[in-house]
Amino acid sequence: MEEARKCKAGGAAAAAEEGEEEEWINRLKHGGALPYRELHKCTHGWSSPHGNLFQVRSSSYMESKRKTCGGEPLLKPIAFDWIQSSTKIFNILKHPHGRVRAALQEQEQEQEQSIRRNKSPPFIWAINLQVPSKHNHSLVFYYVAPSSSSCCQSSHDKNGHTLLQRFLDDDDDDSFRNSRFKLLANVVQGPWLVKAAVGERGACLLGKAVTCHYTRDRDFMEIDVDIGASIVANAIVHLAFASVTCLTVDLAFVLEGQSPEELPERILGTIRFANLDPASATSLDSPPLNASPHPRQMCWSSFGSLLHSAHQDPVANVDDEDSHPCQAHGYGHGHGHAGGGANALS
Repeated sequence: MEEARKCKAGGAAAAAEEGEEEEWINRLKHGGALPYRELHKCTHGWSSPHGNLFQVRSSSYMESKRKTCGGEPLLKPIAFDWIQSSTKIFNILKHPHGRVRAALQEQEQEQEQSIRRNKSPPFIWAINLQVPSKHNHSLVFYYVAPSSSSCCQSSHDKNGHTLLQRFLDDDDDDSFRNSRFKLLANVVQGPWLVKAAVGERGACLLGKAVTCHYTRDRDFMEIDVDIGASIVANAIVHLAFASVTCLTVDLAFVLEGQSPEELPERILGTIRFANLDPASATSLDSPPLNASPHPRQMCWSSFGSLLHSAHQDPVANVDDEDSHPCQAHGYGHGHGHAGGGANALS
């Protein structure tokens, strides 16, 4: 009970605090198709809930199976895109029409021409959820590593940094990344049928359930998640699509801790989206508008498919296991690595 009160208090305090942002981040955050909103006003838009709204493995999880509040995420959200293309979208941070890529290039040019030249360039994370659709839709979440954070350089922090560094540097074999990249979800508001299918709190090792493709560059990490690699995911899409306009969903991305040295778990980043409109998506086949507002045009479509058959974490802090790969079969796409659906890590 005390743990729950601390989690709630921490989340409320964080929601009330808004630090100053660099201008280029502010432009990205407010310049997408879906408007950014304050968490308590998040309807027909997106926001970022505090990590304390999620439960992660505690430092004693290996013995007690006890969980704790997620705490402050390591990464800061900067943008949210709903896009489509004539072909399946990979490597969005290298795409010539990507608005985040354009903003980063502009920022680098400004730094080269200013007295801030010695300032390190931002390190960006992009998580691209490829929706199974004939129109090749993608939901893309962008995060930045705060300049004051050492989460992309340090390997001395027990609470996630060593694990994060290994995740970033593991270019030889993606099996390690696949075994650690985890999605947590909470259906905050929606029809009972969708909550029953998705679960109010779901946990899924994405790399074990679907196909993930990882791209690590000097100043970014991109994870392209092919949801269509799962048969079950494709089947659940239609259920979620029918209720998309009345859904509010929270997501968190975590690197799963599997030993005492890797605990407690740290949340990478979070996202909330609400009352999304499936009517349209921004085309990536043409250059983006200059950060001008666009009618809301998001689609929840496939988060239910990711989490439908994942193990559903109960609200309580104690359970037997907390993450199983979704009970689906992975199919390679040629751009990524197919995950097997049999071997879960608890």
